[in-house]
Amino acid sequence: MSTLQFFSLYFMAAFYLFAGISHFLKPRFFLQIMPRWVPSPEFVNKLVGGIEILLGVALLFEGFRSHAAWGIILLLIAVFPANINHFQIARRKEKQVLATLIRLPIQGLLIYWSYTFI
Repeated sequence: MSTLQFFSLYFMAAFYLFAGISHFLKPRFFLQIMPRWVPSPEFVNKLVGGIEILLGVALLFEGFRSHAAWGIILLLIAVFPANINHFQIARRKEKQVLATLIRLPIQGLLIYWSYTFI
């Protein structure tokens, strides 16, 4: 593994650990952007946070890395409706429209980043 890959891997792991912990520390943010059709939003928020923590840790173990990368890809696809909903909310409120719009294609970059570890 090159130095760049090493730092990329550890940054990715830290990114998902931070994101997962944020679901528990700041649930209100995630609950606000969750689409209304999601059942049991509090449970789903905690579930997603727990999965992000688990996948972030799993990335650090070579035997689990590929599975963790696939898990992250699937998770990014699963939470994409929340990002679309967040953009729609931003448009309605006319706040952070550009930031939430830019976030949508970033999901594709995050998927590609995860794919590099498969």
